[in-house]
Amino acid sequence: MQQQLTFAQLEYQHKKKVTRRDRFLAEMEKVVPWEELLEELGPHYYQEHNRGRGRPPVPLERMLRLYFLQQWFNLADEALEDTVYDSQSFRGFLGIDLLNAGVPDATLLPKFRRLLEANDLGGRLLERVNAHLSERGLMMNEGTMVDATIVAAPSSTKNASKARDPEMHQTKKGNQWHFGMKAHIGADLFSGAVHSVHCTAANVADVSATDKLLHGQETTVFADAGYIGADKRDELSKRKIRWQIAAKRGRVKALEDGPIKEQIKAIEQQKASLRARVEHPFHVIKNLFGHRKVRYRGLKKNNVQWQVLFALSNLYLLRKPLLA
Repeated sequence: MQQQLTFAQLEYQHKKKVTRRDRFLAEMEKVVPWEELLEELGPHYYQEHNRGRGRPPVPLERMLRLYFLQQWFNLADEALEDTVYDSQSFRGFLGIDLLNAGVPDATLLPKFRRLLEANDLGGRLLERVNAHLSERGLMMNEGTMVDATIVAAPSSTKNASKARDPEMHQTKKGNQWHFGMKAHIGADLFSGAVHSVHCTAANVADVSATDKLLHGQETTVFADAGYIGADKRDELSKRKIRWQIAAKRGRVKALEDGPIKEQIKAIEQQKASLRARVEHPFHVIKNLFGHRKVRYRGLKKNNVQWQVLFALSNLYLLRKPLLA
C-alpha cells in the first residue's frame, strides 16, 4: 500500500531547484549494490540483535544508509541525527516520514560500527562493491597502482588519557612533520578503483606495505619512487610482475643533457601519466567527503572506516558508467 505524502514532502518534491545534495543522493541510490551489501551484513546484524531482548532492531538497510550518510558527509553521530531531522533529502534517502517513523538514535551508530569492526566487515563490503564493478566489466585486475597518503591525527595531550594515540606516529614529509596514520592502497590500473587498503602508523615506509596491496593476479605494478626496491623484497621477489617504479627526480636531473636523458624523461612522464589515477580516490575521500583527519583512536577502527570509504569512493568515481 502506497503511503500518503505529507505536505512537507509534496512541497519538497515540487521545489524549483534540485540541489547538489539531491543529485548526489539520487545517484548513490542507483549505483550502490544494496542487495549484495545487505546480504553480506545480514547474518551478523540480526545474530547480534537476537542475543538479547529489548526493542526491535532498526531495519538493516536503514542503518546501512545512515552509516553511508555519515561517511559521505563526514558527520559526527549527534550531528547526523540532527541533520536527518533538518534535511528532507536525508529523510527521503532513509525512507523516513517523521509522522510515522522516528529518526534512529545517535547511540545506534557506535553499535553498528563496532559490529563492522568486530567482524572485519569493512573489507568484505569493499570486496562486494568490487565484485559488483567487475561483473560490469569496470575492473580488469591485470595491473595495480600503489600509493599512500598521510591522514592527520590529534597530537594534543589535552584529553582524558593525557596522551596521544599510541598507535599513531609522527613522520617527516619534505620539511614538515605530520602526526597520524598512513592509508596504503592498491588500485586497479584500468578503472582507478581501489581493491586493497592497509592502514599503518605514519612513519611506516611505503615500500614495506607493498605486498598487502597486491591481489595476486596483476602482471604490472605502477608506483612512485617511494617503492624503489619493492621487487627485491623477500615476499615479492618471486612474483612474475613487471615493475614500473618511478626513478628519483635527483637521479634523472643529474644525468648529462642529451638524447638519453630526454628519452628517460619521456619514459618517466609516461609512467607518471598512467599512475596519476591512483590519486583520485584520495581526492574524493579527503576533499569531497571531507575526511582529512582520523575520526577514531586506534588503527583497526580507522582501517575499517577507510575500507568503507574507499568502497564508496569507487562507486562515486565510476558512477557514470554504472548509471549508463
